[in-house]
Amino acid sequence: MGQFEKFVQVKIRFEMNSRISLAESDQEILDCYPVMAELREHLKRDEFVATVRRLAKIAGYKLAYLAEGEVKAVAGFRISEWLAAGKYLEIDDLVATGSERAKGYGGELFDWLVKYAEDNNCDQVRLVSRVTRSDAHRFYLKKQMTLEAYYFSLQLK
Repeated sequence: MGQFEKFVQVKIRFEMNSRISLAESDQEILDCYPVMAELREHLKRDEFVATVRRLAKIAGYKLAYLAEGEVKAVAGFRISEWLAAGKYLEIDDLVATGSERAKGYGGELFDWLVKYAEDNNCDQVRLVSRVTRSDAHRFYLKKQMTLEAYYFSLQLK
């Protein structure tokens, strides 16, 4: 493959993902808040940036967002490693704004996360989804994810 063909492939790949970025500045993080709050209703706008920054520091949490004029979809994720699973990308949050659902934004962001995991040598992409979120489950199954475990919790507070 010649230099021109390589350039075109890289350019096409960049253009395909040019709507997706990692939120790094305080303003970019804050711009993700309205969409994230649709999924995580307990979050407070005035605490959001500090919370994301704290999670980044202690757990490597990152926010990715898809913008087309304004933010349409947001994903919170981190890369970690377990003895049982090896290195993996954990999707903590994935949401498209309600008024824009079924337009492919969530799917595009999910595919970007899979590519990000591959580029970072992860063995697996994982997530936890509440048992009541049947629409989300259909989405994940359509994305070829498998249901492989039960997730248990014990509420302390």
